[in-house]
Amino acid sequence: MSEKKYTPKATVTKISAVSRVAVKIRDNFYTVEYSEERSIVEDANTDMEQERKCLFDDVNAIVDSQVEDIISTFQKK
Repeated sequence: MSEKKYTPKATVTKISAVSRVAVKIRDNFYTVEYSEERSIVEDANTDMEQERKCLFDDVNAIVDSQVEDIISTFQKK
């Protein structure tokens, strides 16, 4: 007897992402973390894959920028 496959009925109303990285410069570790949550407007034109990609691109860019600041500030010149 085969089981019926359940079809989810929930809709996405919010997405969130966290980006975190640790860098070691000489004997010190620096950890940077950024998170962001976005509300989703229910619309037939909303592309959830693109929404997720944009969200992760944005949070990763912020963390990358913070790491670049740390490296340029604390790295040996």
